[in-house]
Amino acid sequence: MSTHTSASTAADYATLLRVSGVSKRFGSVVALDDVSVDIRANEFFALLGPSGCGKTTLLRAIAGFTAPDSGSIDIDDGQGMRDLVALPPNKRPVNLMFQSYALFPHMSVERNVAYGLEQEKVGKDEIRARVAEVLATVGLTDKASARPAQLSGGQRQRVALARAIVKRPRLLLLDEPLSALDRKVRAEMQLELKRLQHEFGITFVVVTHDQEEAMSMADRIAVMHDGRVQQVDTPIDLYARPANAFVAGFIGTSTMLPGTITADGLTLADGTRLPALNPAGLSGRGLLMLRPEDIRPVPAADGIVRGIVIEAHFYGGSSLTSVRIPGFDGIVTIAQQGASDFRVGQETGLTWDPQRAVLLPAD
Repeated sequence: MSTHTSASTAADYATLLRVSGVSKRFGSVVALDDVSVDIRANEFFALLGPSGCGKTTLLRAIAGFTAPDSGSIDIDDGQGMRDLVALPPNKRPVNLMFQSYALFPHMSVERNVAYGLEQEKVGKDEIRARVAEVLATVGLTDKASARPAQLSGGQRQRVALARAIVKRPRLLLLDEPLSALDRKVRAEMQLELKRLQHEFGITFVVVTHDQEEAMSMADRIAVMHDGRVQQVDTPIDLYARPANAFVAGFIGTSTMLPGTITADGLTLADGTRLPALNPAGLSGRGLLMLRPEDIRPVPAADGIVRGIVIEAHFYGGSSLTSVRIPGFDGIVTIAQQGASDFRVGQETGLTWDPQRAVLLPAD
């Protein structure tokens, strides 16, 4: 298993939270397996992966609701790194916004937002000022007296967010915050979350299984699988330079061709040579990954490989074409702008820029 962290933005922010070697078991199930990740101040960080990959367990460990079996979790409190594991949840400069929102149905929006400050014995005048400020920021001033049942799903999500932000945590943790919303409201709230994160200057850590959600909102993403961090990177680098086959398959659509890695590409089982750069000096069994938009159709005689079109679909602004090539049991997918002029059964050549092909070690 290969991990990779982009160096391009490494110096942009100081580290706010450092997770080092954290492991957690539930009986025979390994939920977290030696997880290490640094989260920077003022960034929007996503924990992304399929169900059961460990992302929610990691979030709960940071919040203090799950105690790790080993490892450390430290936060920069302004005086240096401070151990969070030793602190109970209510003493951590961290707030967790639950997936269910957990609003008090008998309280007004204003009282729901004020509740945490009241429990901390903050003065009434300050509570009033901070609640008014945060309600204005999330666009709910006119709903201050409403009860949760009178609000839409998107408005309830804003109340939960306001309640978390009003306490001014250093770090705000969000567990699948948009999963209960319909598609249109979810898209609006993705933009809203990003705006609020910038406006308040709070570090956001969001757990999601939705790659589009993570890719559209996050500055950096940790892709998790089987309790381990597979790769931490920017959305662009995750897509263009995945560290291994799992990340390549989980992020976006790709064609992965198996064969033997050589100094200048990969050789299929039938001897066909496919060009790719090999900066890491990989060798042995492996995969060559191509994104659909990086494959160009050409006359059959001019292609690196040639194949037969088996499907062609038009999606309005773009089209996807599926091609079967010799020496590969799967399908090669090509993306093009506009309508495809392919017909099923047609022979076509396929080519690509070797710099856009990615060689990956076999799992």
